[in-house]
Amino acid sequence: MDDASAAEPPTPLAPGPAADPGGEPAGPAPLGVARTATGHAAVDALLERLGDADHLPADGHLEVYEDVHRGLRDTLTALDAHPRPGSPNEHRS
Repeated sequence: MDDASAAEPPTPLAPGPAADPGGEPAGPAPLGVARTATGHAAVDALLERLGDADHLPADGHLEVYEDVHRGLRDTLTALDAHPRPGSPNEHRS
């Protein structure tokens, strides 16, 4: 490695956030991630809630993610609270 190459700044791997001509960072933009319906209304509503983060600045994402996580956790917990009919030791396929 010669002295000339050591003085050059590294080339970025990916461009940073786009800025407007005034030098301000770009506003929130949707990521374009598709959400596929699961067929379970409560879960589908929570997945749609993730789309709310598309319109918020990054510091607002955490509230949305925590809300969705809490809802998904509650939905999974509810599955354990409603055992299927029959004896708990009865395993039929």
